[in-house]
Amino acid sequence: MKRLTFSTAWLASLTLALTPVLAACSGERPTAPSDSAPAATGASPVRGGRLVYGLSADAAGFNPVTDQFATTSYSMAGTIIETLVGVDADGDWKPVLAQSLTPNTNADEWTIKVRPGITFSTGEPLDGRTVKANLDAQKASPLTSTALTPVDSFELTDPMTVKVKLKGPWVAYPYHLATQIGMMVPPSALADPKAASRKPVGTGPFLFKEYTPGSRMVVTRNPGYWRKGLPYLDEVEFRILPDSQTRAQTLEAGGIDAMGTSRDDDITKFGALKDAYTIRRTTGMAVPEYMFMLNTAAPPFDDLRLRRALAYATDRKAVISTLRGGLTEEADGPWSKDSRWYAPGGDYPAYDLAKAKALISEVEAEKGEITFEVITPPDPNTMQGIELAQDMWRKAGVEVRIKQVDQADLVNRAVTGDFQATVWTQFSAPDPDGEYVWMHQNYAMPVGSISLNFSRLKDSRLSQALDSGRSNPQDDVRKDAYATVQQRLRELVPYVFVDHLNTGAVIAKTKVGGIGDYLLPDGEAGVPLTGAPVPSHPFSQVWIGNP
Repeated sequence: MKRLTFSTAWLASLTLALTPVLAACSGERPTAPSDSAPAATGASPVRGGRLVYGLSADAAGFNPVTDQFATTSYSMAGTIIETLVGVDADGDWKPVLAQSLTPNTNADEWTIKVRPGITFSTGEPLDGRTVKANLDAQKASPLTSTALTPVDSFELTDPMTVKVKLKGPWVAYPYHLATQIGMMVPPSALADPKAASRKPVGTGPFLFKEYTPGSRMVVTRNPGYWRKGLPYLDEVEFRILPDSQTRAQTLEAGGIDAMGTSRDDDITKFGALKDAYTIRRTTGMAVPEYMFMLNTAAPPFDDLRLRRALAYATDRKAVISTLRGGLTEEADGPWSKDSRWYAPGGDYPAYDLAKAKALISEVEAEKGEITFEVITPPDPNTMQGIELAQDMWRKAGVEVRIKQVDQADLVNRAVTGDFQATVWTQFSAPDPDGEYVWMHQNYAMPVGSISLNFSRLKDSRLSQALDSGRSNPQDDVRKDAYATVQQRLRELVPYVFVDHLNTGAVIAKTKVGGIGDYLLPDGEAGVPLTGAPVPSHPFSQVWIGNP
């Protein structure tokens, strides 16, 4: 099957880190301590200093129009390039580079007023013409155009105002401007995309200094930053350390000041050292789900009975106690219980080995012996979870083969439907409309075609609920719609949900202040951490105190 070199772009363009890798370790562990606030909370930020920050991966490039963005891309590029919109700590969208966003009565038009007085570090002004040029470029880009399918056109109505004309109501449209498609670069960057990919330019608190692919990126304070008094740091060095154990050892040895992680080992270990380290963990809508995704358009999982049997055979409590040290909670849908969109109830199959065996016997009586293949990245931590699930499913009477493929190939196979089951991590958008293309039947294409609905589930009730959530501004109507989404996913089981990955965290030395204490331009508290499974956060209000 032809390899798709662009497929992972969709994962990032809607702020989804669909990294099908779980960083988990075996063995029973003690419960982690509660999140520790930075030791310097309440103290005045200190100006100056240099922060060395460990990242789990490099970026594919820093041009939001042409390059695939993942969590680490946002960490690095986000110090330089800002978005029109941000998300506050309650999960609501708020203007950033935009001064306001106003819908018409039907929410099929949005008016973006640009915040005045902002210039790029090149000296070029941020105005309506530049905003329109960026949005036009995103809509024309092969990388992000699908995310903007609902957009009909962008119209410059005055020097600082852009009107967005949609093909239908879209009440959550501003959330998408908090992602890659809302990042603003100057006209000179749009004119030279290759240069913008390696030397990013924006309106942000830092300026590009140097970049060594696979090794490090360094940014320095922007003295002309439009938010007066920021940033606090003189310089940030991002160190690329893909191996999670090496990253933790480097922090402990003093080679870096802070790092992102998704390992529960790191949380328990550094959490016990409260005098030396602080921890901020992901919560709420920022928490993705760990699951097994099933291809509902191909045998054997085109049979609902087998999908439900696999869920019945999966002991989620055993996974959490064996691999997570009890740090996570069971998942029965895309949103955790502390999300305002979570709806209890439904028909998700709880662990019941007898029911699993009965369903499998029923199917085998009709179709013969059931076997299938689950694909996974060649990561030792991930393999522990796969092998545990394999043992559970075999006990229910299903023969399971494990095939290791590199991560890029795994995503390509998901996009084209060249899989039966795969380990998967997804669903951490700040608004549930961010999951629209991954679930709606309009995005479920035949096996062999590019499909953003990777499970290829086609269900009219599920899709109608997603349409209702997209088009209705009333909060109660939207909650009812997304309750139906959860109900249908529990009944139809395109995903065998396991747990919510709240082990995503940032660990820092106590001298580092301000991580997760981000204020948006108009004074609201911003969402502390975003992305998954290793989170990111803004750096403009991070500071270094005395060791």
